[in-house]
Formats: sequence, C-alpha cells, structure tokens
Amino acid sequence: MMESGAGWTFEEGAEVYPLFCEMSQLMPDDRGRVEWRETARWVKYEEDVETRGQRWSKPYVPTVSLKSLYDLQGYFTTQAVMLNLESDSLERTCGFVVDEWAKSGLIFESERMRVLQTLLRRHVHLYERPSGVSTLRIQPSCLTKQKKLTRRPSDFYRRQSSASMIIRVEPEKDPSKKNVNFMRKIPHNSESANILVGELNILKKPIAAFVRLKEARVLGNMTEVPLPTRFLFILLGPPGDEVKHSEQGRAIGAVMSDTKFKETAYQTQTRQGLVEGFQQFLQHTTVLPPTAWDSSIRIEPPTIDQHSVSGDCSDDEEHMDNGLKRTGKFFGGLVNDIKRKIPWYLSDFRDALSLQCLATWLFLYFACLTPIITFGGLMSIATHHNMGTMETMIAGCACGIVFALFSGQPLIILGSTGPVLVFEKILVHFCESNHLEYLEFRFWVGIWVGLTMLILVVFDASAFVSYITRFTEENFATLIAIIFMVEAVKNVMLIRKGPIISSLKVIDPNSTGTNETHLLIAENVSTPYQWEYNVDEDPLSNNDSFFKDVVASRILSPYEHEHRLSIFLMSLLLFAGTFFVSYIFKEFRTSSFLPTCVRYLVSDFAVVIAIMSMSLLDLSVGVNTPKLVVPEKFAPTLPDRGWLINPIGQNPSWSVFAATLPALLASILIFMDQQITAVIINRRDHKLKKGCGYHLDLFVLAILIVLCSAFGLPWFVAATVESLTNIGSLKVDSESAAPGEKPTFLGVREQRVSNLLIFFTIGLSVFLTPLLCHVPMPVLYGVFLYMGFSALRKMELFDRILLLFMPIKYQPEHNYLKQVPLIRVHLYTLIQVTCLALLWIIKSVKATAILFPLMLVVMMIVRKLLDFLFTSSELLALDDALPQTMKVEKVRKISRTLSLSVHNNNSSSAPLATPCEYKSVDSGV
Repeated sequence: MMESGAGWTFEEGAEVYPLFCEMSQLMPDDRGRVEWRETARWVKYEEDVETRGQRWSKPYVPTVSLKSLYDLQGYFTTQAVMLNLESDSLERTCGFVVDEWAKSGLIFESERMRVLQTLLRRHVHLYERPSGVSTLRIQPSCLTKQKKLTRRPSDFYRRQSSASMIIRVEPEKDPSKKNVNFMRKIPHNSESANILVGELNILKKPIAAFVRLKEARVLGNMTEVPLPTRFLFILLGPPGDEVKHSEQGRAIGAVMSDTKFKETAYQTQTRQGLVEGFQQFLQHTTVLPPTAWDSSIRIEPPTIDQHSVSGDCSDDEEHMDNGLKRTGKFFGGLVNDIKRKIPWYLSDFRDALSLQCLATWLFLYFACLTPIITFGGLMSIATHHNMGTMETMIAGCACGIVFALFSGQPLIILGSTGPVLVFEKILVHFCESNHLEYLEFRFWVGIWVGLTMLILVVFDASAFVSYITRFTEENFATLIAIIFMVEAVKNVMLIRKGPIISSLKVIDPNSTGTNETHLLIAENVSTPYQWEYNVDEDPLSNNDSFFKDVVASRILSPYEHEHRLSIFLMSLLLFAGTFFVSYIFKEFRTSSFLPTCVRYLVSDFAVVIAIMSMSLLDLSVGVNTPKLVVPEKFAPTLPDRGWLINPIGQNPSWSVFAATLPALLASILIFMDQQITAVIINRRDHKLKKGCGYHLDLFVLAILIVLCSAFGLPWFVAATVESLTNIGSLKVDSESAAPGEKPTFLGVREQRVSNLLIFFTIGLSVFLTPLLCHVPMPVLYGVFLYMGFSALRKMELFDRILLLFMPIKYQPEHNYLKQVPLIRVHLYTLIQVTCLALLWIIKSVKATAILFPLMLVVMMIVRKLLDFLFTSSELLALDDALPQTMKVEKVRKISRTLSLSVHNNNSSSAPLATPCEYKSVDSGV
C-alpha cells in the first residue's frame, strides 16, 4: 500500500489486466418482457448495436458529451463505490449493491426487492437474438425522432409495475456457448467491465454504483464472451431521460477503456483516489466546440504508421549487446552465441508447425532454385565446366541444410552472389596464366579462406559489424532490390531478341548421313539475382561453332516471326500476371473481404498461388514459352573429374602458399557479403526474440567453404533479397487486434524447418524434372520482380525518395519528419542516393565489380563523416547511432537522471505519486 500527497491510497503491486467493456440497457422485447439487452462494447474503440439491432457498427473513437462526464464525477463522489468486494455470483453482487443503496438512503426499504428484481433480469446479447428482434439504441442525434417509436414509454412502465415480485435468477450459461469467436479480438488474460443502464418508474432520482470485485468472477450470462467480471457500474434512473442515461453509460465505457484511468481503477483503495484519477482524466480531455463539429459524425480509428517508430540509444545498446560486443576472450563471441541459441533450439522446430512455414517453403523453393540453376550455368562458362549446374545444386543443398541446422540465425538464406562469381573468373585466369590445375589450387584457397575466417571468429571480429548502420544497410539492400527488378524486366525483354524457343530440326553439314539434331534453345534461363550481365560475355560465344552457325544463319519465315512475337507476348502476360497476383493476394491480408483466417491463408500462399495459376494458364494456352531446365543426371559437369579433389596433384608446392593472396581477398568479400546481410536481418525492426549469432554464422560458413573446396563445389554466402523475402513471409501479426485496430506486428516466426525443407527439396530437384519442366521462366521472373519490389517498399530510403516529389500537406507523419527539418531530410536522402548511384557504377563496370563488397567500408566512412554535417539528434532520427555515439548518449542520459533525482530530493513540494498523462476520450483512447 502507498499513500499519495492527497491522502488517498493505492495498491502499488496490483496487477492491471486488459479490459473488455460491455454496456447493457433495460429494454422490453416484442412480448413486453423486460430484459438487459447489449447495446455497446469497447475493446479499444467503441462499437454500437445499429438501430435495428441486426449488426455491430463500425468501430470508432468514442466521443461523449462533457455534461455526461461531469455527471459521472458526481456519481463517483456521492453514489455507492464498493472496492474489493468479495462475491462469487451475480445474485450476491447485486444484493450487496442494493444493501449499500438502502444503507445510504438512496432507495427505500420498500423498493429493495423491486430494484433487485430489475438487476437480476436476464441478459440478452446480439449474437443470441433472432434476426427479427429490434433494439432501441438512441443516440443524441436521435432526440427529434423519439416520437416515432412504436411503443410508448408509459406502456413499458405500466407493464413493469404489474410484473411479478418473484425473483427469477437466470441460469449460468455454458462458456462454450458464448461468443467465443470474438475472443480472438480480445487480448489474452483480459477481464470484463459490465455497465448496466436502465430506467425504473419507482425511482425519483438516479442511483449509481461502482463495484470492483476482489477476485474477478464470471457473473452468469452478463458478458457476451467467456471472461470474468472485475468491474460493475450500475446506473438506474427515473423514466424520461433515456438518452441522458445512455450517454452516461457510454461515458463510463469510454473512461474504463482508457489505459491510465484503468490503472487507477485497479490500484486505488479509496473513493477519493477514484475521484482524483477521474479528475486527471478530465484535465487531459479535449473538447470540440459543437458549432465546429457534428456529434453524429464518428471519428475513424487512427492508423499506426509503422515507419514512425524510431529506436533510441537503449534499443541500440541492447542490440549491440546481443552479439556485437567484444568479449576480450578467445572464441568469446562464439561461446556467447552458442549459449544464446541452445535454449531456443528445440523451439526452432516446434515453432514451425504452421501453414505459414509451408507457404514459405513452397514459395522460396522456386525463388532459390532458379538462381542456383542460372548461377550454375554461368559458373560452368567461367570455370570451363569444372563446376556447373549440378555442382551448384549439390552445394546449395548441402550448405543450406547445414546452415539451417547449426547457424546462429537460421532465417538467413544462403545463395550465390555476383562478387563470388567474379572472383572465380579471376582465379581461373590466374591458374591459366601460371599453368596451374584450377580445382586443386582452389582447394588451397578455400583452406586459407576457412582459416582466415576462423581467426576472425577467434578475435570477435564480427563486433566491427556494429559500425554498419541503417545508412549502409539501406544502400546495400536497396541496390540488391533494384537489381532484382531491373534484371527481371531485362530477362523478359531478352525473350523477344533471342532465338525462337522451339524444337528445330537442323542437319549437321559435317555428318555423312542425314542425322537430325533437335535443338531446344533455352538460353533465356537466367535470373535477375546475378550481377554479371554487364561483365559476362555472350553465352552463345561459349557454344560450339556449329551451334552459332545454325543460329546466325537462320532465316525466319513470316510464320516463325509471328511465333516469336506470340511467345514474347505470352511471356509478358505471365510475367505481369505473376507479379500482380502475388502482390494483390499478399495485400489481401488487410482487405475487408472474407473472414480473417481466409485472408491470412490466401496472403501466406500468395506467391504459390501465382506460380501455380500462371503455370496452368501457360499449359492451357499451349504457347511454347521458355521453361525451367533442371539437370536430369546426377554426375559432375566435367566427365573426367571426380567428386573429391586431390590436394596434392599436378601443381607445384609453392602454389599452396601462393593461394594465401587470393584467399585474403576472398575472405574480405565473403565476410562483408555475409555480415551485411546478417545485420539487415537482425535489425531491431524485425523484433527477433531469439537473438542473433554473427560469430556462429561465420564459423559455420568457414567450415562449409572448406568442405565445398574439398569437393569442388561453389561457395555459398548469405543472399540479401531471399533472406528479406524469408523474413517478410514469416512475419507474425497479433491475432487479438481490437475491432477497428490494425493488427500489430509482433515479430517473425523464428524457426529452422522452412529453410531446411527449401534446400532439401532443391537437392531432390533432379528427380522432380518431369514437374519442374512445366514451370515457365517468365513466371519466375515475375516472382523476382515481386521479391525486389516488396523488399524495396520496406526501405526507409525509398520512402524518403518519394518525399522529394510530394507536397508537404500530403506527406505522411513519419517520426523523423517531426524531429528533423524537411530540407535536412532531403539533404540526407540526396547523399544516400549519391552513394547508391556510386555502388551501381562500381558493380556495373567489369574491372571494378569485384570491389563492390569493399565499397561497403567506404559507405561506413561516409556515414562517419555525416557526424560533421548533421547533429546527433538528427542522425538518431534518420539513422542508427555509432557505438561511440551510443556511449556518449548513455552518459548524458545518466547525468540527466542523476541531476533530476537530486532536484527531486531537494524539492519540498515534490509529490510522492507522479500524475499520469491521459489520452483524450475525444481524440482516441
């Protein structure tokens, strides 16, 4: 117990629960029987039973008259207030209330039974009523329509006065028969506050009671949902003021749904505490002049701007402590990562029991398989068939499964990246120039890369990742998303320029016979994931001269030309159809059609539905569009090589040590490529609860690179867009969103099973060729366009670019716009766009493409230089704080806290209880 400066007490440790408020009014049914009929309810916003009683109104911000609030204040001051009442049934509770009224002289002894009989009449809720029953729900705007009521009030009270004095207690209803479907809109562990408003002809003035039960109890059928009642407000008045009493009931419902007053109602132990809490509520209430606003207009619930949420220094510090803080011990970060992940390991499999994971598996299977196949084709060209599509699929399967099982952040998806392919080309050229066996030399490069990354793990080098702020993250992720979108469109356009995709019969001129060769041109099987469209040579240049001669010398007939255009047009339709079906169905989650469970199901399987529907459309039309090509034989691309690489073969001994130089470059590429994606995935906006594992991820990746080098398989690192798409597919929203409130983003379904299934199925793709050969490539290009677009929409940089072309009056209320002048926001955006353009140029030029990951270090330097151009408060609003900035802000925060504490101790007039700040009833609860 604690006493305030005003003399009232409150229970400091009293637990406060979410409240569901329901108001019932005393009304006659069609047969003249009086009953308590539900007319309004509050979870967060108010819902009223519409005039004819057929449905609930649309949720709206509760607005009540100032007069009704002052009437409530009078009731709290003069009427019955019963706190911590011990009662286990509705009859006992109502009996205690009637006794208190009689004891206080609010009713006569002769009126006790009549009042008690009224309180114990049966309760009827909207979901229980037949469709023909009407409800007389009178709003203030209906005052002029009272004369149109079919039943006169005098008839109602005459029937009431002739009612039997026998009290019939309504039997308690089975909880399973209540409105259990509405429970998903109510937060867990909620309790109810019931409001009873009615008129009684024996009363001369209103009587009211505010009751708080010591233990929440289910009071018969009073509440429409199976929740225990904690609060009970009863208001009975004389006939003739139904609208006034109804407004007072709505007022107490709005007050009880306010968070701060609810805390007072739970914790106060005296009437005075309740009154003072209500007075503070009134002090923070906004009044709208009647001439400026029509009370019949309902205020829509505000929409929450997800982009307006900005972290502070404490959030950044917590984020840094979660894996990016140096321990000063050998393998200290790795040990901490393992300790952090072990308690969650079993839940990583239990949490996968959801249809959402099934949809993610099917969607990302195609999104990961296509880049792997394309990367294999490019790798085969770059390495002269030493590694090809089959090796890439095996590497993807093995690395993906191992990483999904043992990584610190299993939400990261491994994939093939452009810088790694460019490095392989340089390595091949180096081996050819020095007459070295490529796979053998690559084996030693992989060994040195693994050792280098192991050293980075030993000394907690991943802690330097904390210097990668949102400025660098957004530049990198935005560039990858734009590449996905641009290359998706480019690949579809190549279908028009490419050869006719059909089986053509050509005769080999060098053949002695008339052997016919069937050429199925499928060179358009490529993916926007790759970086090398500007650095790779023409794929046709690596084929046999006879093949090029056939393509070059083909003379198209008019029929063949029309056939080419038909294929291109059908490819465009499939491409656009896949994108729009994926986007529309994904956004269907927030639409107003169909039940919530159906909307969520359609949204989770949006991309899967798009792939299947467009593939069926292509199959039904019969146009020979390019299809996905998967190897049919489990064998190395190069026939004369084995699966295991001989480390000591034809190369001289000095090559073992010479491999350290390219290994150092590869280590930097892989470290930056891996960790920038890990930072993007682990940022606090995603609300991950199981922690990160930068050091553990790097350790697992080092082992995988050594194993891939030993078996002559390509190296895999974190793929940014696929990982972001994985995060988006597994996001979890609140199931108990109040009516009128948008579901709250709770986090991501953190589990290992979906990634495990994705890469396991990729390994089985060789046996799924009869099915996969029917999937058109334009459909997969549409998926890539959707992936890039959905990733781009999540970038704050994209939002700030749109602000450049948006008038001020139409700009959304982002949090950083409230803290930073608009011209400063535009300056920050232009600097970031300039850096983005620089990254695009670096990746597009053949000679500098391999330096792209190193440019991320340059971006970090640019971010450091911004400290001299922007203030710390502006950078905290637009970006994350650098580690040393966080320490300074922490010291300042502690200093302010200490100075405030000293000031409070020296102040003789300081209150013992800090007044609570209330949100306005009129502006939103």
